[in-house]
Amino acid sequence: MAPTILVNCHAISKSYTIYPLFSSISLSFSENERMGLIGPNGSGKSTLLKILAGLETQDAGMVTPRRDTRLVYLPQADRFDPGTTVEQTLMAALPGAVGDAEGFQRIREMASQMEFARTDQLVGTLSGGWRKRLAIARALIQQPDLLLLDEPTNHLDLEGILWLEGLLKSPSFAFVLVSHDRYFLENVTNRIVELNRLYPEGYLRVEGNYSTFIERREAFTRAQDQQQEVLSNKVRREIEWLRRGPKARSTKAKYRIDSAHELQDELSAVSARNAQNRVTQIEFDATGRKTKKLLHAERLSLERGGRRLFANLDLTLSPGSCLGIMGRNGSGKSSLMHLLYGDLAPDSGTIERAYGAKMVLFDQKREQLDPNQTLKEALCPSADMVVFHGRPLHVVSWAKRFLFAPGQLTLPVARLSGGEKARLLIARLMLRSADILLLDEPTNDIDIPTLEVLEESLQEFPGAIVLITHDRLLLGNLSDRLLFLDGKGRAEFFADYDQWLSAETMAALPAASGKKTVKLRKDKARKLPYKEQGELNRMEATIEKAETEAAAIREQLEDPAIMSDAERLGILYAQLTEAEGKVRRLYQRWGELEALREQLSKEDETPPA
Repeated sequence: MAPTILVNCHAISKSYTIYPLFSSISLSFSENERMGLIGPNGSGKSTLLKILAGLETQDAGMVTPRRDTRLVYLPQADRFDPGTTVEQTLMAALPGAVGDAEGFQRIREMASQMEFARTDQLVGTLSGGWRKRLAIARALIQQPDLLLLDEPTNHLDLEGILWLEGLLKSPSFAFVLVSHDRYFLENVTNRIVELNRLYPEGYLRVEGNYSTFIERREAFTRAQDQQQEVLSNKVRREIEWLRRGPKARSTKAKYRIDSAHELQDELSAVSARNAQNRVTQIEFDATGRKTKKLLHAERLSLERGGRRLFANLDLTLSPGSCLGIMGRNGSGKSSLMHLLYGDLAPDSGTIERAYGAKMVLFDQKREQLDPNQTLKEALCPSADMVVFHGRPLHVVSWAKRFLFAPGQLTLPVARLSGGEKARLLIARLMLRSADILLLDEPTNDIDIPTLEVLEESLQEFPGAIVLITHDRLLLGNLSDRLLFLDGKGRAEFFADYDQWLSAETMAALPAASGKKTVKLRKDKARKLPYKEQGELNRMEATIEKAETEAAAIREQLEDPAIMSDAERLGILYAQLTEAEGKVRRLYQRWGELEALREQLSKEDETPPA
C-alpha cells in the first residue's frame, strides 16, 4: 500500500528581486518521510520550508496539503519570552483542544524526553543548546504529522546532536530537515533532495541516506560532463559545416541549420548548469618549517566561575598532526584553544612554542570581523591587490575565488550571511602563512560543497591543526587524536570518535540497565566504513588533480628558458619527484580501498557455516 501524501508541491517557483531561488519544483512529502534537504547557500532551502509551512508564498505553482495535516515549523533562530518558564512555554504551545490534565501529562513526558531536570527554570537562563532543546520540545508537543526543521543541530553540542539523532531515527512523525551535518544526514534520513541549478529539474532526489546520494550525485555529474564534451564536439563540427563557402551554403538543408542552432542551445544549457558546480577554492599557506615539536604544553589547568574545566593536561603539536577537541558546551574547548593561541593564561602549567612558530586562529564568534568594513576592505585592507603564495591577485579575482560577486564588494560585512562571513574569514586566514591552525567551529554556516573543499584542503596542510567541530565526519577524517573535556576537570584522549562513543556508551549502561550483558548493535551487512567510502568516492577526482599538478611541473621543466638555471631546475625536479610520488601513493591507496570493498562484499555473500 502506497504511503499517504501529506503535502504535494507542483511546479513551485520563488525569486527575490531578479534572482531566482528555484523554478518549477515538484515534490511530494509522505507520512513516512525522513527527508534531508540540502544545497549550496542561497539555493532556497529555508525558503522552501517556509513555503511548506505557509509562512511565505510561492511566486508560481501550487502547494496542496492533505486535509487536517498538522505541519509544524522549527526555524533556525529561536524566539522565546525570557521571563517565562519551560513549563509555561510548553503549555502555550499545546493545541487549544487539549485539557489541563492531559496538557500537564504531555508536558511532564516531553520534559523527561528532552532531559529537562526542572520545568520551572526561566527560559532566559538557558544556554543556547538547552534553548534549542526547548524549541524542539515546543514543536513536538504539538504532535505534528510533518515536522519541518531548519538546521536543528545549530547550538547543540555533540551529546545534544546524538540525543536528537536518536529522537529522529524512529519518529512517530514525518520530517523534512535542512542540515549541513553529513554524519547526521547519513544516520537519520531515508531520502535526500538537493536544490541546485546544476540539475535540469533544479533538484536531485535520491531514495536512501547521504552516502547513497553521494554515489548518485557523482554519477550524474560525470554523465553531465560527458554530455557537455559530446555536445561540444557536435557543435564544433556543425559550426565548421555552416562556415563553408557560398556553393556549399546554397545546398544546406534548413533542418540541419535548425538542428545546429538547437545543439548550440542545448550545449549552452548544459554548460550553464555545469558552471553552477563552482565551489570555494581553499588552500592554506604553510611556512614549511620542519620543527618536530611546534608546541608542547604540560600540566595545564583552568578554572572559570569557580568550576575547574580541566587539570594536569599535557599535549604536543607536531607537523602533520590534527588534534580534535570534543565536549559539551561550556566544557572549556574554546578556552583551551585561546590558551594555546596565547591570548589567555592558564591557572597553572606551561606552554612552550617553537621559536618563531606562526599560529592562525579561526574564531567561531566571528569577532575578527569588523561589521562596519566593506567586503572589499575586509578581503584586502590595502589597495586593490592581495599576495597569495607569493603571487599578486586583484581583489575582484580573490573575491570570485570565494564565490563573491564583484557587486558585493561595496557591501558592509554586517549585511553578509553567516555562510558568507565564514568564507570571508577563511579567505583572510589563507593570506597568512601558519605552522599551526587553530579552528574553532569552522564549519558553522557553510554549505556542504564548501565543507568538502575545506576538508580536502586541511588534509593537505603540512602543519599542525587543532580542531573544534560538531561535524563528526570532519572530526573523524582529519583527527589522529581526540581530546574529550567533560567540563568538570576530566580531560581524556581517545584514538578516534568511535572509541570515545564506545567508552561513553559503556559508561552509560549501568545507569540505563541492570542487565549484565547488553547487545549494543544488530549484525548488519559489512561494507566500507563511511570515511573510507567517501575517500573512495573522491579518489578519481583526487588522482586527476594530482596528475594535473605533476603535468604542470613537467611542462615547466620543458621550457628552454630555464635550462641554464640550475637552481630552478633543482627545485622543479624535487617538486616533480614529490608530485609523482603522490600520484603513485594515490593509485596504491585506490587499489587498497577497492580490494577492501571487494573483500567485504565477498564476506557478505559467504553463507555462515
